[in-house]
Amino acid sequence: MDNASNLLIKFSQKLFQDSTDQAKFIDALIHPQPFQPCILWCQPRPDPLPFLIEPPLAWQPTFVDRLALTEKPGQHFLHDQGYFYCLDFSSVFAVSILLTLSTSVNLIFDMCAAPGGKSIFAWVALHPELLLCNEVIGKRIGALVSNLKRCRVEKTIALSLDSSILAEEIPDTADLVLVDAPCTGQSLLAKGIKNPGCFHPVSINKNANRQKRILANSAQLVAPNGYLAYMTCAYSPEENEQVSEWFLERFPQFMPIAIPHLEPYQSHLTDLPCYRIFPQTRLGAGAFTILFKNVEEDLSIQKSLSPDFLQRPRLIVL
Repeated sequence: MDNASNLLIKFSQKLFQDSTDQAKFIDALIHPQPFQPCILWCQPRPDPLPFLIEPPLAWQPTFVDRLALTEKPGQHFLHDQGYFYCLDFSSVFAVSILLTLSTSVNLIFDMCAAPGGKSIFAWVALHPELLLCNEVIGKRIGALVSNLKRCRVEKTIALSLDSSILAEEIPDTADLVLVDAPCTGQSLLAKGIKNPGCFHPVSINKNANRQKRILANSAQLVAPNGYLAYMTCAYSPEENEQVSEWFLERFPQFMPIAIPHLEPYQSHLTDLPCYRIFPQTRLGAGAFTILFKNVEEDLSIQKSLSPDFLQRPRLIVL
C-alpha cells in the first residue's frame, strides 16, 4: 500500500465510523463515475427544452436543471449565447442556502468569485442592486469576467483585491457575502482529476488557516442583519466544521442559520446547522455549506460604498 492510499484510508475512517460508508467513499474517489450535467439558466428557458432532464429534487431551484448523462450542454449554441451556465450540482447544493433569504438584498459581495458560478446563482436568485465579484488570483479574473459577460449579468463589478484590503476599505457594507473558500479541492478526485497531496495533513492545515483568514476578513464586510455564506468543495473537517466553529468563537455577533430544505444533509460531524454531500450519493462531487447571520441590530452602522472605492482603476464594471 502506498502512502497516498494509506492517507485516504485513514481519512475515510476520520469521516465515517461505518466500514461500508468508508468503502463507498473510497471507491467513489478511486473509481470516479460521471455525474449528471447541471445547468443554471441565466435567461428564460426556451420552449421546448433542448435537453433531456432528470426529475428535479424537492428543493432544487426552478432555474436549475440536472440533465441526462448523455447531454453535453457546453457544446450547445445556447451556451455560447449566455442562456445558461454549466456547473457541478454540488455547487448548486452549496449555494442553495441563499434561497432561504427572505429580505431584500441590495449589495452582494462574492469574495472568491472565479469562475463565477455562485455569483451568477446569487444574481439570478436574489436580484441584487449591485453584485461585486472579487478574485484575488489575477490569472483567474479573465474567466470570471468572460462568464459574467457571456451570461449577461448586469449591475456587476469585477475586482481583484486581497480580503484584508477589502475589510479595511468597505466594512459593514454588504447584505450578503459569499466565501467559496480556496481549499484542498479533494472533490476533484471524484471528477477523475488528479490532485496529489490533497489528503496530507500539512496541506489540509495550510488551507484551513487560509480559510480562517479570508473568513475573518469577509466578516468585516457584512452589514448588521446581513449574511455570510461559507462553503468549500473539500471533505476534511478541518476545512469545514472546524473552521465554522472557530469562526463563531471569534465572531460572537454571528449565529448559524438552519436551512430547512437541507436538513436531510446535516453534517454528522458537528451539532452546528451545516450541510454536506459526498460523492457516493451521486448528486455531485461533494460540498460543505453553512450560513451565518450578523445579529448586530444597530442599523446605523451600515455603510455605503464610497465613490473613491467605486472609482478604483482595477474595477471592471459590467
